[in-house]
Amino acid sequence: MRIQIVGDETIASAVADPDAFTFTREVPSTRGEIKDYRGNILVANDSRCDLVLQKAFFPEDLAEGNEVLLAIHNALEEHGYTFEEHIPVSLEQPYVFTQSKKHAPDLTEAATEPATVPVTTAVTGTATAPAATTTATAFVPPPPEYDEEAVNQMIGLLKLNVYATPDNCIDKLIADYEISDSYTPMEQRIIAGMRYEMIISDFSYSNALTLAKDVDPETVVDMKELSNFYKGINAVNTAERRIIRGDIIPHEIGTVGPIYAEEFAALKEQGYALSDEVGKSGIEQALERELRGQSGKEEVTLVNGAITNIRTSQEVVPGQTVQLTVDGSFQLKLQNILESFLRTYSRGGLAKAGALVVLDAKTGAVRGMATAPTFNLKDYAEDYESLLNTANNPLFDRCTYGQYLPGSTFKTITATAGLNEGIIDGYTSFPCNQTFYYHGGKFSCTGNHGYISVRHAIQVSCNSFFYQLSDSLGIDNITKYANLYGLGYHTGIETGDAAGFLCNPETFAERGQEWYIGYVIQAGIGNQDCGFTPLQLANVACTIANRGTRYQPYLVDSLYNYGSNELTRKTQPTVAGEIPLNYSYVYDYIIGGMMDAATNMPYEYSLSNLGYSVAIKTGTPQTDYYDKSKQNSLFIGFAPAYEPEVAFAGVIEGGEYSKYMIRGILDAYAECYGINGSEPTASLPPEVRGGTTAAYTGPTTTGTGTETDTNGSVITATVSTVTTAVTTAQ
Repeated sequence: MRIQIVGDETIASAVADPDAFTFTREVPSTRGEIKDYRGNILVANDSRCDLVLQKAFFPEDLAEGNEVLLAIHNALEEHGYTFEEHIPVSLEQPYVFTQSKKHAPDLTEAATEPATVPVTTAVTGTATAPAATTTATAFVPPPPEYDEEAVNQMIGLLKLNVYATPDNCIDKLIADYEISDSYTPMEQRIIAGMRYEMIISDFSYSNALTLAKDVDPETVVDMKELSNFYKGINAVNTAERRIIRGDIIPHEIGTVGPIYAEEFAALKEQGYALSDEVGKSGIEQALERELRGQSGKEEVTLVNGAITNIRTSQEVVPGQTVQLTVDGSFQLKLQNILESFLRTYSRGGLAKAGALVVLDAKTGAVRGMATAPTFNLKDYAEDYESLLNTANNPLFDRCTYGQYLPGSTFKTITATAGLNEGIIDGYTSFPCNQTFYYHGGKFSCTGNHGYISVRHAIQVSCNSFFYQLSDSLGIDNITKYANLYGLGYHTGIETGDAAGFLCNPETFAERGQEWYIGYVIQAGIGNQDCGFTPLQLANVACTIANRGTRYQPYLVDSLYNYGSNELTRKTQPTVAGEIPLNYSYVYDYIIGGMMDAATNMPYEYSLSNLGYSVAIKTGTPQTDYYDKSKQNSLFIGFAPAYEPEVAFAGVIEGGEYSKYMIRGILDAYAECYGINGSEPTASLPPEVRGGTTAAYTGPTTTGTGTETDTNGSVITATVSTVTTAVTTAQ
């Protein structure tokens, strides 16, 4: 009472110690957690102990400082730790420039498919198409022998001529920091490397230099006991990212990693230290600001080298907890459905990869995204090289970056254009005689359907009907409605995706390809030089389910204050676009045809006895003109058909009968989210580690079914991000 309220005269009249020195240092915040839709923690934090060097206690005298640095370096090595430096110069003479120190590549960089380009040889005078296209791998120059960006940064920081050699750089550090000739060349190089680390980490009173991470207690005690000699050394507790469940949407969760020297200039302005970690991919990167929180500040007062007072000047604000739209139990069921299908219906080992995307049809929220092969984030952190060398690239996110020919699933878009533009109505019929001639070219259909209207044409996937409709529409109208469905654009999902590409003269011109008149009717059946992601195709299904209203897909359901249930943000559904309807009946015929298509299923995969109706459309585009056995299998759909709750899409690379997965998807959705009035009952199963379809070399079982394929007669091939695309099918 006397000191704090009444006031103490002695304290009030005290004069500041003239030997006192006060500096401000940063107190890092705790990174927010990531949870699934049910609140199960997927990524959290652990505490670790790091050894750091603090400038306030480090010798100002250069010679003494060099002695301390070398002693610390040697002591760390004796305890089994290595000081991590980023100087792009070799440790031993003769000095050469090197690649700067980096950890495993960012997930977004690692998970890419080889770049390919089309090489077309045209046949002069052909009215419909050029000769068959071959593909060639695009030339990718080898990486430089050293990190040019890091080297240029070093030369600039050391104020050297742009033509400086590695020896010039080391000599400059030796001269600037008075590193004595009494040290061996190796010792001089070690000290120079540590001094350079001080430069790029902005070593100051507010920024400590990290010497070693996750240090064991014995090493901490040994180093602290000699702190009078290792001046400036201190042990600090630091939060470390901990993966709780690495098997749930690993591509979308993403990774955190160290800040590379070349990134630091930009991140430093945002308050980062070089020793910090930052989101590198997925949700970890997309919501970096929310997850990171805000660091606090402390004012530290020293008198004669001893701390006499610490005062908080800015409170730490922990990062926010991110809750996703994905239920972990459904995600695991979805992954199992995909991988089980690949084992059962592998077409003798041809089908080895695929993807499934499930959306909430009422909001666009992502309910599940499975890609096969896949991986566990824990395995990525522990053994990146093994994953990198695994067959079929499990690091590649096929859901959002795989670009596939849509095949006959695209006919729903062509039907929308025809009905809405008034070119056809529900009773308009076109003849189908199995063979269709167009400008001298011969095109085929799987059936001889006679005169057929749009609803039945969607059900049986009649090519002839859609050839004639596409010819009447023209490529501009086909492009217009593809755009209205969001194709050719990024969806806006938080973690990013491929925009896809359309089949039209503009795209061909950009790629240096010739455009032929026969491509118009092939574009209308999703059969010619275009590529869309499974996420985009699921959103097409969602747009049909909502009769022209297109939602923006999203992964983040809500944000909460760390360690509490206090909601700070709830994601609201966003309408990304509307297809203005000229006729009210447009979607009646499209949805009717998709409902009819859902009835053609073997009993064990039946969609007719679920207690509600389902609407689907399938596609089987060929991926190699010369080898008709090479194809993909796709589907899109939604349920219940009249009051949609869930929309979905799937692709199997090299497969068939992918629609046989739909029953399992809907059953799993009912268990985990509820559908058509049912209540969810599923719980989160144990984590899955090790072993995916990536290691699968081919089954002895091949699936059978009654579905028929349409083998078109297009004479071209192109390359999408994942597969070479050619013709179409049901």
